[in-house]
Amino acid sequence: MTRAVTGLYLRAVVEERGVDVEFEVAPGEVLAVIGPNGAGKSTALHVVAGLIRPDAGQVRLGARVLTDTAAGTHVPTHDRRVGLLLQDPLLFPHLSVAANVAFSPRSSRAAATRWLAEVEAAELAERRPRQLSGGQAQRVALARALAAEPQVLLLDEPMAGLDVAAAAAIRTLLRRVLARDGRCAVLVTHDLVDVLTLADRVLVLESGRVAECGPAAAVLAGPRSGFAARFAGVNLVRGVATAAGVLTTDWGQQWHGTADGEPAVGRPAVAVFPPAAVAVYRERPHGSPRNTVAVTIAGLDAHGSTVRLRGADQPDGAPGLAADITAEAAAELRPAPGERVFFTVKAQEVRLLPGPDSGERQVS
Repeated sequence: MTRAVTGLYLRAVVEERGVDVEFEVAPGEVLAVIGPNGAGKSTALHVVAGLIRPDAGQVRLGARVLTDTAAGTHVPTHDRRVGLLLQDPLLFPHLSVAANVAFSPRSSRAAATRWLAEVEAAELAERRPRQLSGGQAQRVALARALAAEPQVLLLDEPMAGLDVAAAAAIRTLLRRVLARDGRCAVLVTHDLVDVLTLADRVLVLESGRVAECGPAAAVLAGPRSGFAARFAGVNLVRGVATAAGVLTTDWGQQWHGTADGEPAVGRPAVAVFPPAAVAVYRERPHGSPRNTVAVTIAGLDAHGSTVRLRGADQPDGAPGLAADITAEAAAELRPAPGERVFFTVKAQEVRLLPGPDSGERQVS
């Protein structure tokens, strides 16, 4: 069944939790919200759902105003047309699966039957929640959320407690339902696979503020915040553009690279490069690599035939640089935590991007 699509707007200040966030989700779009624990991700969802009243702000779903602190508007949760799917399915233990799905005032037994079939759980209709596996329970929870005919779906790490196969199945279901029905959705996740398979855009929250927001592919390929860089598995160095193709850090280290987005001289910039582009030496090398930095090894991790060397945090507190080398190279180098080595990166492997201004609140 095709429905009219509706967009979402959120502006919320929750002083007790240090949250000051604003974003929009276009009709039919999936926005992934990522960030460290305590950054305000779930708080933002709960404001949209009406579970938290912000100190200041507004929530709009299409033309409907759900929250407006200035006007004193606060639509109750059950009247918002918002579906909320959590890590815990929160099924009523005394009800059958079918009765759980039909529980919403907007649902019915017929709708429950249809949605259970949609999520490939029709055969579970007469079971009780205690008879379900984790993946089955989450399918039922998704059917219950959709049977209420929500205009926006809020997903708060719904795959986090599932095994790999069950999580993959839920992602497939979500992708199919969201693409077909055109609902907008907000997905809070710590899983890169969720972003890669479901999200159109990514918003990064750090300390209750929007650190960056953009198309999923662009954010993952060229992150401009520390968390996004860790999430995407790339190295990130912050500084200021001091010349064309040159970034200088606060501690005087220069990075040469290829300018992307033309970071203006004198403005914040970031250097981004993959761990696989880093070569590691015991002594400072001479010759072609233009970017060479001394790094104190903080740890090592083995992934198959690759060993990742992790450096100590950078002087500005940003995560330490990482280098991926072969097991053979690691055996020859014999690196150990606490030792100093040199990381080198060719300039053509480094992307220089405009960085967010310090303290700037970015709005999507």
